[in-house]
Parts: sequence; C-alpha cells; structure tokens
Amino acid sequence: MATFLYKLGRFAFRRRRFVALIWVALLAVAGVGAATAASPAADSFSIPGTEAQRAFDLLDQRFPGTNADGATARVVFRAPEGESMKDPANKAAVERTVHALQSGSSQVDRVADPYTAKALSKDGRTAYAQVSYKVTGFELSDASKDALEDAAKDGRDAGLKVETGGNALQAIPETGATEVIGIAISAVVLVITFGALIAAGLPLLTALIGVGIGVSTITALSSTLDLSSTTSTLATMIGLAVGIDYALFIVSRYRAEITEGREREEAAGRAVGTAGSAVVFAGLTVVIALVGLTVVNIPMLTKMGLAAAGTVVIAVLIALTLIPALLGFAGARALPRRARKAGKAGKEGVAVAAGEAHGRDAAAGERPNMGTRWARFVLRRPVAVLLTAVIGLGVVAIPATSLELGLPDDGSQPTDTTQRKAYDLLSDGFGPGFNGPLMLVVDGRDAHAGQSAKSAAARVAKEVRGLDDVAVVTPPTFNKAGDTAMLNVVPKSKPSSVETEDLVHDIRSTTHGIAQDTGANTLVTGTTAMNVDVSQKLNDALVPYLALVVGLAFLLLMVVFRSVLVPLKAALGFLLSVVAALGAVVAVFQWGWLSSVFGVEQTGPIMSMMPIFMVGVVFGLAMDYEVFLVTRMREAFVHGERPGEAVVTGFRHGARVVTAAAVIMISVFAGFIGSSDSMIKMIGFGLAIAVFFDAFLVRMAVVPAVLALLGRSAWWLPRWLQKLLPNVDVEGEGLRTQLTGAGAGTGTADGPDASAAREAARV
Repeated sequence: MATFLYKLGRFAFRRRRFVALIWVALLAVAGVGAATAASPAADSFSIPGTEAQRAFDLLDQRFPGTNADGATARVVFRAPEGESMKDPANKAAVERTVHALQSGSSQVDRVADPYTAKALSKDGRTAYAQVSYKVTGFELSDASKDALEDAAKDGRDAGLKVETGGNALQAIPETGATEVIGIAISAVVLVITFGALIAAGLPLLTALIGVGIGVSTITALSSTLDLSSTTSTLATMIGLAVGIDYALFIVSRYRAEITEGREREEAAGRAVGTAGSAVVFAGLTVVIALVGLTVVNIPMLTKMGLAAAGTVVIAVLIALTLIPALLGFAGARALPRRARKAGKAGKEGVAVAAGEAHGRDAAAGERPNMGTRWARFVLRRPVAVLLTAVIGLGVVAIPATSLELGLPDDGSQPTDTTQRKAYDLLSDGFGPGFNGPLMLVVDGRDAHAGQSAKSAAARVAKEVRGLDDVAVVTPPTFNKAGDTAMLNVVPKSKPSSVETEDLVHDIRSTTHGIAQDTGANTLVTGTTAMNVDVSQKLNDALVPYLALVVGLAFLLLMVVFRSVLVPLKAALGFLLSVVAALGAVVAVFQWGWLSSVFGVEQTGPIMSMMPIFMVGVVFGLAMDYEVFLVTRMREAFVHGERPGEAVVTGFRHGARVVTAAAVIMISVFAGFIGSSDSMIKMIGFGLAIAVFFDAFLVRMAVVPAVLALLGRSAWWLPRWLQKLLPNVDVEGEGLRTQLTGAGAGTGTADGPDASAAREAARV
C-alpha cells in the first residue's frame, strides 16, 4: 500500500493542476446539485418492528384522514390574572384566532376549537387549540408558519398570553458563532504548529472543500433519500474534524521529509506513502464505526452514519490527492520563515531543507522536545501514570451509572422560545403529563366471536383508567368501519419521567390480558412509548454493534500493527474513554453540573441514541490517534530500535502533531455546543469531551505506559497469524527498501528524485 500511495502522492504533486481542477469541478457539481435540489425532507423518525411504529402504521391504514405523521401545533391561551377564558371578550379573541388558523394556510387539515373540544383547564384560565397539518413539519411552507405566528399575535393583541408548541415550528438547527470560533481556534493551532500561514491554511482549505462536497451532496439527495437536517449537521461536524486532522498529518510528514534533504516531489510521495497509509486505515476505522450504525435498524441513525461515513471517505481522498497537489503550488511557502530564509537567492528543495534539518537536529541534541520528555517520564513511572489515568477516568465515569435515556421534546427547548413557554403553560394548566399523552389503538378486526372493537375499547378504557399515574382517558374514537378505536391517555407525570415510562409498561401488560380474552389487540404509541421502544431497541443492538465494530477494527489494527496486544489495548482504552465521556454528559445534561457554562437551560434524560452513537463515532475517532501515534512507534521498532526507544521516537515525531490534531478536533466539536438544538448541543459536547479524554489521557498516558510494561511482547504475533494476515506495509519498510535500492533516498539524479529535481527547477 505504501508504494501505491507513494506513486499517487508524486502523481498528484506532478499533475497538481489537473488534480486541483478535478476537486474544484466536484465541488461545483455538488454545489449546483444542492442549489437546484427539492426542498429538504422531513425529519421523520421511524422505528421499524416496534409496537409504537406498528400503531402509527395502523392509524395510517384505518384512519386515513388523520395523517399520523403530519405536523401538529398547540396554540395555548392564558387569560390575565383575575380573568377567565370563558369571558366573552377572551372567548371572542380565541374564536378569531381559530378562524385565522383555519383560513391561514391550505396545508392546515383541521383546527380543534378549545370550547367545542373542551380544552379548558379546571381554573378556566388556560385553553389550547390543536392544529393538524396535511404535511410534516419540514414540509410546511414559510407562509404556513407565518400564518401560525400571525394568529398568535392576534390573540396577544386582545390581551391574552399566547404561545405555540408542537413540531410545526421546527426549523433547521442554528449553531451560532461558536462554530466559527471553533474553526478560528483550529486555524490558530495550525499556525502555531507549522509556523507558516500557507501550511496552516492547507488543512483548513481542504477540509472546507471536503465538507462542501459532502454536505452539498447530502442536500442534493435529501429529498430523494429522505435525509434530515441533522444528517448534514453531523456530516459537517465529522467532516471538518477528520478533514483537518488527516491533512495535518500529511503536511507534517511532508515537512519532515523536506528536513531530511529530499526534493519536494519526493517528499510529497513519501509523505503520502507513510502518513497517507495511516490516514487510510484511520479513515477505515471511522467508516466501519459509522456504517456499523446500520445494525441498529433505526433509519434516522442509519442515514446519519452513512452520510458522515461518506464525508470521511471524501476527507481521506482529499488528503491523499489534493494536499500533495496544493503542496506543489505552495512551493517553499509551506515551510517556516526560518527555513525559507535559509534558501538563499530563492533556492528551494534540498538546500533549504538541509539547512532546516541541521538546525532542528542541533536543537534536538541540545534539548529534547516536550513529546520526548513526556515519553521518558512515562517510561520511568509507567505504573503510576497508568493508575492515575485509569482511576481519573473511572471517577469521571461514575455518573454514567445513573444514565436515563429519553427523547427530546419541547421541555428541552430554551426557556425563551415560544415552544418552551407553551409547554410550561400546558403543564401549569392541565398537568405535566398533558405534554406527552399516550395514544392507544384498539384493533378489533380479529376479535373473538361475540366480541367487538367497541366492547374491547370500552374495557381497555375502564381498566387503564384504574391504573396509577393516569390522569385522563378520553372516550374511544372509531374509524368508519367501526373495527378500530383510538384513545388518548394523559399521565399525571411529565413525559420524560420514570413514572410515565412505567405507565407504558403497565398499560401494555394490562391490554395484553384483554387481547387474550377478546382477540382485540391494543397498541400503545406516543412520545413516551416511542422512547421506551427506542431505548429497548438500542439496548438490544448495543452488544451486536460493539461486536461488529470492535471486531472488524481489531482485525484491521492487527493488520496495521502486526500485533495482538496493541489492538486489544486500543479497544480497552477506547471503552474507558467513551464511558468517561458518557459520565460527563450525564453530569452536565442530566444532573445539571456546569449547565450554565454550556448553555444547558433544561436538564433531563440523555437522548436515547446518544450511547450507541458515541460508541460508533468516538471509536472511529479514537482509532485515528492510535494509528497515527503507534504507527510511528511500530516504524521505529521495525527499523531496529528497542521497545522503549521506539515509544520515545513515536512521541518525538508524533506527540506534537497528535496534540494539535486533538485540539483542533475538540475545538470543532465544541463549536456545535452553541447550537439551538439540544440534540446537536449534546452531541457536540459528548464528542469534544470524549476526544479530550481519549487523546490526552488514553493515547498520551495509558498507551505509552502499557507499551512500556509490555516491552517486546507488545509487538508479538503468532507465526501462523503472520502468514494469514496480509502485509500492508503501513510503516513504509517495503517502500524504503525499494527506494534505497533504486537510489532514491539520496535525492541524486540517478534515482526517482531526478524527475523531482527537474520539476523543482521548472517551478
């Protein structure tokens, strides 16, 4: 592989105009596709094979006019202190608002008048109008949303407090200025790392190009493939992070090759052949982890994973081709100013690089860099470092034992939004459970002889009404055929509470007995029921997912490192960092620790898909640093260094770059904490803290400590396995041998550097 990538790097450098044109053309095509694409698809959330989803599907079949997936809105009215919603003036204002809602948009299906639907609170001060639409929330036109907001203004003009909840007002999440700040921090880190604006700008430029192609493609296909806005947000998040990191490693290795006296084209080829091999395998681990999300069989999660994986593939291809091409355009400007000044009279190539290399080697002889000093410290005290890191991460992981899963609702919205205000008004006027009613669907089509849907529904209503934590059970509503009934159950507890979740289980147990007696099956759905089913499905999928992803990545890392214990250590270290990250997420978003610092206005259960999502994404990203850092150690060990020396060499060459890459990735993910969407905010925080734990505690402390304790056994591989595993030559040993034999290592005119020298003379 190293040899192939070496040739690819030299080709991209030599044919840089052609390569750059190809990527610009791809960006233009994707941009045109996005600009001319149909409107974004709805954020549909289906869970195939679950009871809650079967209930929705049955409603669509038996109640075709209800449009169970259609957008809904609740316009909540609150009378001033001392007044009632039954007062003539207030009632007239509500009637005008209801009329405005009915006539405001052709997408409105129906509007339930509060007075005819008896949607008034006991104290008479709160009422609400239920609005049902023919289309989903993201398919609502701007005119429909404006009409909804204008209708609320009519009520406010009459002196009422009017707020609107529901999914009709959902919008594409906004990330705010913090995303830009994250990119700005990345730029600063790159400038500090490289000491040259051009070299620092290359990773940012190529990452933005990759994200532009990936997100534009997602936008272009959003209508066809039913991709949601969250899908493109995740692709942006992952694409920026890995795109900058992969380019960073290639550029860093290119400059290292230059310092050894090689011509620019040869340096580009070697950089892609060595660091590029690590990029390929690091990218593969990320792709495996993201594509593996398909085993959960939740379409939304599957699409998010596949879209993000596609963006990662683009980032890898750009790092292998566009980066060497741009290095060709950059010339000596990719080097620090000191190195450029060393090349007198504008000379580039070997003379410049040799001067820089000499200066660096001298400096290295006088004072080891920070990575070298840290590695030697760990080698002297491996047990102490290992215990400190493991115990520290274990303490942070403690909150994860209190993890509660749920789905976001209007109660998790910022307190200044109309959705949150409507949620609070309904809770105050009707009780906390009113924001998350359960829906029961009684299917009497296959009822036993002498039984009917009507009698079964009546029995269901009677027995459910007697359960604990039930506030209201509405009378059954039947379809035209009379064989299916629909009931609403309002819990006493809020939607995200454990009590409401227990009620779902109690209802299902009770109706199961009724189904055995009558033959009429009852299905429970609604937000809380959906959450219960999602949690169960994710729990069932977690073990198979871990087995698939960790197993495939373990095999991949065995191929890369030619070792059994190094991949095992990598997997165990990942589990430690991801559990610690989950603990931090629970502490902030569920317990409320430091919530004001991160802009968390409402604590509550952690998003149901968060654990398995973090396992997938963090595993892939964690393996990035494992591959980049340990590959250098493996390369040094293969070239004859002792295990301890190899660890020091790996840190001397890789610690600075890995640290910069981690800071960049953390800043990119942290930029999404400013999102207005609670799910994006939680994902951004979770990934940022997970990368911090994994890069700085696991890879920088646990990894060298374990390797120091294992010694040579760390690189042990059974002989029979050596014969089975392909030799992909990630450390470039085969490439080095081939180039040395051809006279390429010296940069003389009789080796492959001859063409590089001629190319350098031309430019």
